[in-house]
Amino acid sequence: MKTLLGSSRYLILLAVLAAFASAVTLLIFGAYEAGLEIWHILNGEMPKSLAVTFIEIADLFLLGVVLYIIALGLYELFIDDTVPVPAWLEIHTLDDLKSKLISVVIVVMGVLFLKQVVAWDGERNLLTF
Repeated sequence: MKTLLGSSRYLILLAVLAAFASAVTLLIFGAYEAGLEIWHILNGEMPKSLAVTFIEIADLFLLGVVLYIIALGLYELFIDDTVPVPAWLEIHTLDDLKSKLISVVIVVMGVLFLKQVVAWDGERNLLTF
């Protein structure tokens, strides 16, 4: 029973692979969207709100970073904590992972609020955001 429970930690690889694939997808899609918008701008087409467009792209990158940190953190916690990462990204406890995620999520929330402020039409109440 002990061996079975000890080996069950490898089930977390499913979450790690899914989070990593999601992160890669968001980062690639964000780069594609950025390239596409830059291409449109160079061809003389201006989007309705340039700032909102690039804030949305930054949001894609930040969500990709969140998913990457989740994948890396779960891998470090359950599989192998000797992954070569910068010191600020080392995760040894669940609290380490939570604190890193909270800091990135706060930035994501700030970016979402900034998007609302930039796109504000003067009629909606920004206080609800």
